[in-house]
Amino acid sequence: MKENALQRVDLYFAGLKDFRLDRTKYYPLPEIIFLILSAVISGAENWEEIADFGEDKQNWLRKYYPYLNGIPSHDTLNRVMSGINHKHFNECFISWVSSISELPLGSLINLDGKTIKGSKDAGKKTVHIVSAWCSDLSMCLGQIKTAEKSNEITAIPQLLDLLEVEGCVISIDAMGCQKDIAAKIKEKEADYILALKDNQKSLHQSVKTSFEQLEIDSKDVWVDKGHGRLEIRTCSIIHNLDLTPMAGDWKGLQSLVQIECSRELLAEDKVEQNTRYYVASLKTDAKHFNRLVRGHWGIENQLHWSLDVIFREDLSRKRQGEAAENFALFRKMALNLINQEKTKISKNRKRLKAARSDKYREKILQF
Repeated sequence: MKENALQRVDLYFAGLKDFRLDRTKYYPLPEIIFLILSAVISGAENWEEIADFGEDKQNWLRKYYPYLNGIPSHDTLNRVMSGINHKHFNECFISWVSSISELPLGSLINLDGKTIKGSKDAGKKTVHIVSAWCSDLSMCLGQIKTAEKSNEITAIPQLLDLLEVEGCVISIDAMGCQKDIAAKIKEKEADYILALKDNQKSLHQSVKTSFEQLEIDSKDVWVDKGHGRLEIRTCSIIHNLDLTPMAGDWKGLQSLVQIECSRELLAEDKVEQNTRYYVASLKTDAKHFNRLVRGHWGIENQLHWSLDVIFREDLSRKRQGEAAENFALFRKMALNLINQEKTKISKNRKRLKAARSDKYREKILQF
């Protein structure tokens, strides 16, 4: 029997450590988690709106939990979620995601970072989070907090250690193009495709030279016309690593990838051109690589865009304790569930409909 959201809250978040003293726990943690998740699905974006949702929907909430002491205030919600250990909460989130999805073999997983701009406070740095996104499932698989953008290099291996990615393909932008990260991905029995820029100058130049001097093994041209533009992406692949003397330092490296992109803005009669390079542990044809490279932008278009535009994450002012990173997980829980509900309406409409209809909210929660 498929578990519903309530059963999964009980099962996968039951072990989440509650920092409060037993005598002060007027509101059990599972009740708080279920309240926040239901409210965020229904459009709530701050503690006050969540408390208001709880007051308005007490009868509905009590179908699933007793709420013997009523609905916690916005101050209580803030205090509790500010004090919950984010690392442990994230581990519970990853287990929960695994319970509602199964990664197909060969799935593309995009890793990328995003700053929560409103989280900066006096004496506290802006919260920056690296997330793992699977476009095949339209789901965020997990996240990890890093204090600064430069720390993505150390955060990415930590996130990979938390995920089961065997048989998948991991795509990362140039920040993550590091030998240790490539080795970590191969240790996890996955493959990588890493964007290459001047942070790896010798490798970047040798790959560029390879495409100038060596025979192309495979080529694919992808054409897309729409939204007032014509885009042509030419993907070329070389498997010959003779001009890449440092290839042995990159565990599993098998392919060099070149993407030549031409974008014409039809209304302006303007053409933009650029060439990008990648290194990969896969040995496959250009058509497959063209799809993988295009697919990396799923994390920007489907996750980061949704967090900013649908959930207004950058406007969030949560700054106390670990509230910003914990609430980021609630947004991703809500987004994952909204994406699994296949009614063909926008995410915004789904949230509005969930706010109005208990029945539709239950459908999103998979009751």
